[in-house]
Amino acid sequence: MRLAVVGGGSTYTPELIDGFARLRDELPVTEIALVDPDGRRLEPVAAMARRMLAHAGHPARVLATSSVEEGVAGARAVLFQLRVGGQAAREVDETLPLRCGCVGQETTGAGGLAKALRTVPVVLELAERVRREAPEAWIVDFTNPVGIVTRALLDAGHRAIGLCNVAIGFQRRFAAVLGVEPSRVSLGHAGLNHLTWVRSVHVDGTDVLPDLIREHGQKIAADVGLPSALLSRLGAVPSYYLRYFYAHDLVVAEQRTEPSRAARVAAMEKQLLETYADPAVTAKPALLEQRGGAFYSEAAVALIASLLGDRGDTQVVNVRNGGTLPFLPDDAVVEVPARITASGAVPQPVPPLEPLYAGLVAHVSAYETLALRAALEGGADQVRDALLAHPLVGQEHLARELTGLLLDANRAHLPWAAGR
Repeated sequence: MRLAVVGGGSTYTPELIDGFARLRDELPVTEIALVDPDGRRLEPVAAMARRMLAHAGHPARVLATSSVEEGVAGARAVLFQLRVGGQAAREVDETLPLRCGCVGQETTGAGGLAKALRTVPVVLELAERVRREAPEAWIVDFTNPVGIVTRALLDAGHRAIGLCNVAIGFQRRFAAVLGVEPSRVSLGHAGLNHLTWVRSVHVDGTDVLPDLIREHGQKIAADVGLPSALLSRLGAVPSYYLRYFYAHDLVVAEQRTEPSRAARVAAMEKQLLETYADPAVTAKPALLEQRGGAFYSEAAVALIASLLGDRGDTQVVNVRNGGTLPFLPDDAVVEVPARITASGAVPQPVPPLEPLYAGLVAHVSAYETLALRAALEGGADQVRDALLAHPLVGQEHLARELTGLLLDANRAHLPWAAGR
């Protein structure tokens, strides 16, 4: 069984390889193709992957290639984990909005829109190449902004499912706090990608979330960067991305005085690539935990194993709404528990979202529709509309100023913006 990773030169990749090695019985991979145009990154990452598999006694072969066609040919599943523009573009996404008093973040707000504009056309072009070389392959999208990118793929008719590590991260943290196996924990997780709330935590069928918040609320609140009193009032656990909405001005003040996440990640990546180039290193380094993507490999292995093995289990993924959240269009992409079979992901019923959550979800979903339109069609007016619709921007003068700043900063990746 061949799996392909587009963006295989990412410093995330050894996290994936570690999961493939540990969970070999769940997903018997025989070949892993790492596809990346940047040989300076791909070479040390591929060498690290080979050493990790050999050290674990895993027989899978690792193919490193810059050719998408060579890498995906015959693959059963293709993971997308690319970053158009690299950390340099991310630095702009995280810092430029601060000039206008808006949160600087790479997946939401103005920075998230910039990333979508750069990313969607590239992902769609890559997906067409996958369709030609591996028409039956599933595309698992880990590329942010996952909700918008997944919707673009689905709208274009691709066999695609979006994946995020937020839900599995909560599941694993709650299981550790409760002292139970993660398999016994299921989450009432609902919303959009990077805009979700955990409204129930079931262990063996019993909802223990009220006890979790009462007994461990301060620790959970610290993990998501919000006051414990808010969690108690909500009776739910917001994703840590909700901090950009619930504490916007505080976050902006912090971001203006601290190094950007992009700068910190760039420094980590340099160190990680140096570590991967060391022939004596055979296990993923501890530094990788700070890079992000915790439990990404477990989520990816579980999803691919269920798609290829027709297991019919329930996992949290990004999938067509199809009436799951009835106040959203059916073709919107939501992040909810879904039953995974060889035919794909079918969202499971979700208790109605409370107005406090539903209003924000509807607002951001409308923005995502406009963001995708801007990414596909281009045009400063389309970009301005998307920014005006985003609750983290939402004012005409900010949308106008940010449109000019974003397009000027991203001209190298947006051919249509060059002559605006």
